[in-house]
Amino acid sequence: MLTYPHIDPIALSLGPLKIHWYGLMYLLGFGAAWWLGRARANTPNSGWTAEQVSDMIFYGALGAVLGGRLGYILFYDLPTYLDNPLKMLKIWEGGMSFHGGMVGVLVAMWLLGRKTGKSFFQVTDFLAPLVPIGLGAGRVGNFINGELWGKVSDVSWAMVFPQGGALPRHPSQLYQALLEGLILFVIIWLYSRKPRPTMAVSGLFLLCYGLFRFIVEFVREPDQQLGYLAFGWLTMGQVLSAPMIVGGVGLLAWAYTRNPKDTSQAPKLAAHKQKRN
Repeated sequence: MLTYPHIDPIALSLGPLKIHWYGLMYLLGFGAAWWLGRARANTPNSGWTAEQVSDMIFYGALGAVLGGRLGYILFYDLPTYLDNPLKMLKIWEGGMSFHGGMVGVLVAMWLLGRKTGKSFFQVTDFLAPLVPIGLGAGRVGNFINGELWGKVSDVSWAMVFPQGGALPRHPSQLYQALLEGLILFVIIWLYSRKPRPTMAVSGLFLLCYGLFRFIVEFVREPDQQLGYLAFGWLTMGQVLSAPMIVGGVGLLAWAYTRNPKDTSQAPKLAAHKQKRN
């Protein structure tokens, strides 16, 4: 059994101002997305400018925070927040839903596409490789907060979480940080380095995240206020991830059967090669 590190959730106190690690993880995620996005925009014929990337991160941050908070409230714990509405503002205590955040980001990207004259999937295909670092950082924030722990387990790396009782549990936050953060980033980043049919990168992101999240839910303790929804194992996270898996497969199939040569990058790269010749 490993010892839980007991990291103070408050990273820095400046008088009445308290800076939480959870919030810093969000800043890290948005900062990494901005840096990676600008790096991609600076490649030849990317079709994106640094200003557009900055707008993307701004729109995406608003969508992620507002959608993530609203999604958690609606999907996971509505009665608690109705009883204590001010609790909705305490984001640093945790309580963010990825699926709600994703909906918020998709709405934001639709608005950005209208502003920049790009199609919805051109925007999401560019955004998808920028997201996993933030997802991984958010799960590290969950781990520091000592929340969203896993089921009781006797594996050698199990931990006793401060609010999880006396028995050791799976550190499922770290599993998610690895799968939804590092591994998902490597898969999507490498896949998107070559021209792909429009919608394919978005589809692969949905498929991989949905699969990773669905799998980890088997060792993650369900939210206490919800428990299992059916069969003694089905969780809300799995219910919300299943459509992502189906949607990801559908987008990939549509992308490659509709017009496998229809990419936002390939024509520009070809034109670039002709100029060089």
